[in-house]
Amino acid sequence: MKKYISALPLLAPLCLASVPAWGQEADGDDENQVVIADMRRTEIVVTGLPVTLGEGVYSTIETDIDPSRTVENSLRDIPGLQQFRRSDARSANPTSQGVTLRGLGGNASSRALLILDGVPQADPFGGWVAWPGYDALALGSARITRGGGSVTDGQGAISGTIELFSDTVGDRIELGAAYGSRNSVDADLLFGRELGQGQLTISANYARGDGFIPIIESQRGSVDRPAEYEQAGLAVRFVASLSDNVELQTNVRAFTDDRERGFAFSENHNDGADASIRLIDRNSDWQWSALAYVQIRNFDVSFGGVADDRNSVSRVFEQFSVPSTGLGARFEVRSPVGDNVELRIGGDWRRTEGTTKENFFFANNDTPRRSRTAGGSTATYGAFVEASLQAGEALLLTGGGRVDFWSIDDGFRKEIELIDPFPGAVRTDEQFANRSDTEFTGRGGFAYDINDQLTFRGAAYLGWRLPTLNELFRPFRVGSDATAANELLEPERMKGAEIGMDWTSGIAKLGITAFYNQLDNAVANITLANGPGVFPGVGFVAADGTYSQRQNLDAITSRGVEIDVAFDLGDLVEGLAVRAAYSFVDAEVDGSGDAAAVDGFRPAQVPRHNVTGSIVWENEAGTGISLSARYVGQQFEDDVNILSLADALTIDGRMALAVTDRLLVETRIENLLDARVEAAVSSNGIIERAFPRTFWVGLRARIE
Repeated sequence: MKKYISALPLLAPLCLASVPAWGQEADGDDENQVVIADMRRTEIVVTGLPVTLGEGVYSTIETDIDPSRTVENSLRDIPGLQQFRRSDARSANPTSQGVTLRGLGGNASSRALLILDGVPQADPFGGWVAWPGYDALALGSARITRGGGSVTDGQGAISGTIELFSDTVGDRIELGAAYGSRNSVDADLLFGRELGQGQLTISANYARGDGFIPIIESQRGSVDRPAEYEQAGLAVRFVASLSDNVELQTNVRAFTDDRERGFAFSENHNDGADASIRLIDRNSDWQWSALAYVQIRNFDVSFGGVADDRNSVSRVFEQFSVPSTGLGARFEVRSPVGDNVELRIGGDWRRTEGTTKENFFFANNDTPRRSRTAGGSTATYGAFVEASLQAGEALLLTGGGRVDFWSIDDGFRKEIELIDPFPGAVRTDEQFANRSDTEFTGRGGFAYDINDQLTFRGAAYLGWRLPTLNELFRPFRVGSDATAANELLEPERMKGAEIGMDWTSGIAKLGITAFYNQLDNAVANITLANGPGVFPGVGFVAADGTYSQRQNLDAITSRGVEIDVAFDLGDLVEGLAVRAAYSFVDAEVDGSGDAAAVDGFRPAQVPRHNVTGSIVWENEAGTGISLSARYVGQQFEDDVNILSLADALTIDGRMALAVTDRLLVETRIENLLDARVEAAVSSNGIIERAFPRTFWVGLRARIE
């Protein structure tokens, strides 16, 4: 891994990490920002059109982004929200970092739609999320809507929607740094300047560490070593008023991410750049927004085969270049149809294209015997309408639908020989037939106020997700196990319903939701055979490995309960707040044919129980202390529920002292009890863990 990466000069030596809420003050004088109330934060900035009337009928959590933690770890505090694996971006394979909700997992592609200022964030090739590309300091808030069928956001939101909003920073310069265990450094920088009627914001972040050894101590061999990482990002945002009503928002963002997996031939590199432009009219009778964006991504990854005694390793597979591009546009208008009626009409378009270039069948001298290229493109064109009605003082009704036309085009796979006796010989040259169809999305619901404190709500929805280019065309490996792609995958289709209640009384808030979801045609990795052998699409699989293929299951059903409770104890102790949440998910696979062996089992990587809790005290100067806990129940590594990952309880803490109104000292600890958080287990029983106990100490300075 490179000792320094090209983005490092963007940061001064004292650039920041570990950012406290002390640095998160919003500019309350900005008349264009839209805010919503939240118990943990006085104002949450929404950077698009105002929050709609109909949002009140769905299970929604509104929260700030904790700038002292990474964005992905802040979101882990939402029960039922999970990535495919328990490890975070410092040690996980980037392709495993898709996000989902409500137990609709078993697949590393995202089944929840992640949006930043209106722009979809999933990788255009694989559907995973490049978490190191986000600087928590520059983000103000998040809104998580659990449950699918978001008719206004497009395909992919089958388990829910996660919206991130940029912060409004005003005139501000903040910088700082933190140093942690295993020679780790976190740093970031925020620069904000009001320019006439505009606002310029520049943020940069950097992180590196020597890393820890992922394999648990009792199973390590001579090949095991710390998994180092180095990551950086830069974002520029400019917002300006073009008239009394119309606002221009432009964003440019770039990141780079280098990691390895703790042994030779396991390095990963991921980089990308995004750009978007949005026009918004919040103030006219006819409110509207128009958005266009582009995403550019590339990653490369190597896979090493480790001997049973873990004392030798050789390269078995490498994807040396996987370039991809995402393009999109969206338009929405809200027409004035009555004081108690809200109508949304719009449409969107998204196109993705990408190619995987890979070598496999390596000789003893690390020379590849064969090369493969595969890829294609997808496109969706959608139109939507949604209406909400305040039918009296107590009853709110909402409903909407959308129609999407989708296509999968230009799919191909080609394999050639690289070495003697037939170098250049074509072994496979397949051109896959183009496919297209239409899909329907719909949702509707109600909210009824029993009194000023208690509201009952219910909703039902339909949604769908198009398989990613990764699922359609790219095989992959985890250790000795190999999984083939499947160009014939069908779209996933979800139907679900929920009912819940929200209660508010003075210092307390309570939300309870019961839900049922059924995901038809769920894409999953189906185990077909055990090694040793040569298998289609992946090549050789060793004796301790398994051969799988991505296939459509009949369905995954998920039923459960979510409970959220929060207490604002500021009347007792100024600045004190407590929050806790619990999610129970009973998920089950319905499988037949090749998937008959997994019928009735729990999807891989889906726990039944998830509990989070936190207690936070902070004064206006920024001095404070917080303690948070997260419990994740037992889950299975594999689809046949043989390889088990134990439950885990982790505790994190933070203390901050405001030395002056411009300087803050902070200490943090992750995984206080050094719990063994099992992230993966291979078919031969080798266990990989997530991050161990980590101490941090840092400084933060506000220049102005």
